[in-house]
Amino acid sequence: MYFIEDFKENEHIIEHFLCKQKQNLKTRSGKTYLSLRLQDRTGSIDAKVWELNNDIQCFEENEFIKVDGVVLTYQNDLQIKINRIRRSNEGEYDPENYIPRTDKNIDALYQEIAETVKTITNPFIRRLMDDILICNEEISSAFQICSAAKNMHHSYLGGLLEHTLSVTQICDFLSGRYRHVNRDILISTAILHDIAKVYELSAFPENDYTDDGQLLGHLVMGAQIISEAADKIEGFPHQLKSLLMHSILAHHGEYEYGSPKRPKTIEAFILHCADNMDAKIKMFEESLSGGVTKGNWIGYQRILARNIRKSHFGAAAEKDRYAEKK
Repeated sequence: MYFIEDFKENEHIIEHFLCKQKQNLKTRSGKTYLSLRLQDRTGSIDAKVWELNNDIQCFEENEFIKVDGVVLTYQNDLQIKINRIRRSNEGEYDPENYIPRTDKNIDALYQEIAETVKTITNPFIRRLMDDILICNEEISSAFQICSAAKNMHHSYLGGLLEHTLSVTQICDFLSGRYRHVNRDILISTAILHDIAKVYELSAFPENDYTDDGQLLGHLVMGAQIISEAADKIEGFPHQLKSLLMHSILAHHGEYEYGSPKRPKTIEAFILHCADNMDAKIKMFEESLSGGVTKGNWIGYQRILARNIRKSHFGAAAEKDRYAEKK
């Protein structure tokens, strides 16, 4: 199989893809065309069908399709101009080749989180963590393979696990840097802050919002998971339950970002900052590593609302320019 990460301008491509997005659009002159987003395990690429004819057979989003087209460059990004499409037949493709996944060891990531749970000293929080994350097979299994987002950051198999561990490590570091921080509250909510994404997002290859994800969202569902688990633990302090739930409900930071509450405790604020930092830096990382642009400027990133530049300078930049010319 020829993967997206290896595509080059002017190449003729005949390959199978997972169609992640399909839109019927119109040009300024009123002509209908198809705008697609195609995916394999190495990334995704925009594709356009300018001529709708008998060579473009019927297909839908989240179906596997066989594409015949040419790789072009448009606004510094690679894009496929498609001439022919048909649905892929079973046996023509391996689904594993179309599911992006973390390049880290999933078992090792989960084990590191499990070991961090063991460092929690508050007996009520420790029991809560065991009941939700360790003993609940449905949640623990889904947690290890779930994506962290539909498409913004860590949107691949194992992405939730990778993001959660990163946020937890940042919070653990910050817990020792500032006074008045309850480490047990901070670490436990860092580990659980996105736990309800196992219910918010559907499994791969679809990786889309479920009905509960659309109607409730992972912040509300995450708080519910904590509330229900705490209520099953005899003597669990009501105030402690409220503090834990608050961090989950407030970790998006602001109302305009979907947070039902703004952070009102130091733990909730640190969690918000750590979550935001890891997500945004991952967007930078994915833009830089997945960029197919020439030169140092990657281009404008809508979610980050800025143009991104590679950190090349001096001899390294000259070397890259020389390699591009060759």
